[in-house]
Amino acid sequence: MRVILGPMEGVLDHLMREILTDINDYDLCVTEFVRVTDRILPEHVFTRLCPELETSSFTKSGTPVHVQLLGQEPNWMAENAIQAAQYGAKGIDLNFGCPARLVNRSKGGAALLKEPEQIHKIVKACREAVSSDIPVSAKIRLGWENPDDCFEIVDAVENAGADEITIHARTKMGGYKASEIKWDYIKQIKQKSSIPIIANGEIWNYQDGQDCIEATGIDSLMVCRGAFNVPNLGNVVKYNHQSMQWKDVVALLLKYSQYEMKGDKGLYYPNRVKQWLGYLRNEYDQANTLFREVRTFKTASPIVDAIKKYQAELT
Repeated sequence: MRVILGPMEGVLDHLMREILTDINDYDLCVTEFVRVTDRILPEHVFTRLCPELETSSFTKSGTPVHVQLLGQEPNWMAENAIQAAQYGAKGIDLNFGCPARLVNRSKGGAALLKEPEQIHKIVKACREAVSSDIPVSAKIRLGWENPDDCFEIVDAVENAGADEITIHARTKMGGYKASEIKWDYIKQIKQKSSIPIIANGEIWNYQDGQDCIEATGIDSLMVCRGAFNVPNLGNVVKYNHQSMQWKDVVALLLKYSQYEMKGDKGLYYPNRVKQWLGYLRNEYDQANTLFREVRTFKTASPIVDAIKKYQAELT
């Protein structure tokens, strides 16, 4: 089984990749998207989102990192795929699944699910632009509104020469509703296509992963939101480990405060820890107490002090 740590815009940045790949045996992780419009982006745009490019595109623990691009113009997507490859990306992933309104309004992300021909052109341009030893993959949903559109979309990606495809088993209109997950469509796609598939969506624990494998016939799984609810979810899904104990999660929050943060650490850490605690509350009731204790603090120091005090009271 492969387990991939997926991208989450504004949440899963390089520091989160570092801390989560350090405690999990992820096979791969994918960056937040690099937004491509009508120009070749400078190096600092790529290295800001993927500083791992400076370490041969691996996290510090040795997990390979692929750079994700999001855009709608084949030529500019190809030119920027070349840039990412030149800077050392281990792979290029193309985002056709982002449901954000701002992105979709400018014909990016999931909006392209309505235009399989354009998806084909983008994937083909990027695949032809970079060396064959650099995998080019795509991430899609089942369609904009009708899941039956997935077959045409997958054909467009496969015929364009993509090496792999990640399928989030919901439509754009299905959002993130658990009731909208449709594993059976991935099974049908697998029967019709030969392109390697990664299954994504509603994998929160070991049993969910097993259920997904049984329903789809796919043993490559991507986790995203669940990785923030349970920090060791990669190993839970892959090896049936127990979820990390709360006391160890608290220790991890403190460890995170020691990471080198570019820019203003005092602003970054408070925002990110509160955001993370918001996810942790879905799995750990104790996170509610800790969140209430730190939510009014706007700088790092009092938050770290509060967590240390809370940690001492746990023992």
